[in-house]
Amino acid sequence: MGNSQSPPADPRFSSATRAFTQKDLEDLNSLFVSLAAQSKSNNAYISLSVFQAYFGLKSSLGERLFDLVTQQRKDNKLTFHDLVIAKSVYEKGTRDDIEEFIYQLLNVTGDGVVGRCDIESVLAAILRSIFSLEASNPRLNSHREIINVFLNAAKFSKVVEGAAEISMSFEDFRSWCALLPSIRKFLGSLLLPPNAGRLGSQVPHLVHGDNINPDLILLREEYAWHIGGALPHHELVEWKLLYHSAINGMSFNTFLGSTSNGEGPTILIIKDKDGYIYGGYASQPWERHGDFYGDLKSFLFQLYPKASIFKPTGANNNVQWCAANFSSESIPNGIGFGGRVNHFGLFLSASFDVGQTFTCTTFGSPCLSKTNRIFPEVIECWGIVQNEAQQEKLDAAKGTVLERFKEDRHMLNMVGLANSSE
Repeated sequence: MGNSQSPPADPRFSSATRAFTQKDLEDLNSLFVSLAAQSKSNNAYISLSVFQAYFGLKSSLGERLFDLVTQQRKDNKLTFHDLVIAKSVYEKGTRDDIEEFIYQLLNVTGDGVVGRCDIESVLAAILRSIFSLEASNPRLNSHREIINVFLNAAKFSKVVEGAAEISMSFEDFRSWCALLPSIRKFLGSLLLPPNAGRLGSQVPHLVHGDNINPDLILLREEYAWHIGGALPHHELVEWKLLYHSAINGMSFNTFLGSTSNGEGPTILIIKDKDGYIYGGYASQPWERHGDFYGDLKSFLFQLYPKASIFKPTGANNNVQWCAANFSSESIPNGIGFGGRVNHFGLFLSASFDVGQTFTCTTFGSPCLSKTNRIFPEVIECWGIVQNEAQQEKLDAAKGTVLERFKEDRHMLNMVGLANSSE
């Protein structure tokens, strides 16, 4: 397999081939032969320009990836052995192997220091690739704001002797990826064939009525891509605006009415009077309960001034909250996520004019705003449009014993017989 001009046997290549099936190797060879032909190399190698064009990475990120795949020989020649060895590590290796490869990828200058400038360059390349923008496109100005939002979630703690700036350590990188799963997915799929389903590249189609000025909408495409990094592929097709305070008013009842028609997950987004933007993904419908409910698919997120996602830690099951028309202080009316009663990870009171956000063990999240007490300026909610198969599964779940148990649990809470949540 490969071509007659391949280099002598390399023990790394022999080891790498064992990570693939025979069919995988044949497919890789077919890809190599095709790209080598485009490189006009007599089937000996793939050139940088052809590599960048095929994988859709016409940037410093593409150059750095090519450099790593060619084992930094600097000869502008990617051989079949290079391709197999790189993919065996990058796609088939252990988690440590894969993340070490990605970490090296971030060092686009190749100077051994993963600095802020490197991360800026990588983020710019990612956004250009996903949103198909040329360097001259005026939308890049808004993308620079987004780059800063993602950068603000990064930590640079490694001091490198002789370097002009502090570097992102490997642990800093891992923490950053945990907060930004969309970036981790994208950087982990660069050697896969570029297509609409490429992991980390999906951007949901955002649907809203003509009765709202698009400039009033909080959920930008870039924010949707960020949130979508924590969701399965089938939930990244279409998101529909169900409620917006500029159209529907700051009304809890209207919110519940607007969101009750959909049976699928929803995305709640808040912009407060301090300018912070954040929210939560609710895997279950917003329905009246007297206690926490939901499952561990839900999560909290930040969008501005920094972007982060906080998934459940497993510390407790206090995931989702929706209470209406209760008269007890122990059951505050409103909607929320995580934490405990009156100390939520995120909460909006039924008046919709005040809320709270505290450090929360449910999601391992910090206070999402400038202060614990929040004053919403804009509230919007998006419904994730379900395909027919997903809708059938949701319909089948209605009326189960679990639902009846929940209602019994609520009644016990109201008379004070159930254990209180922590």
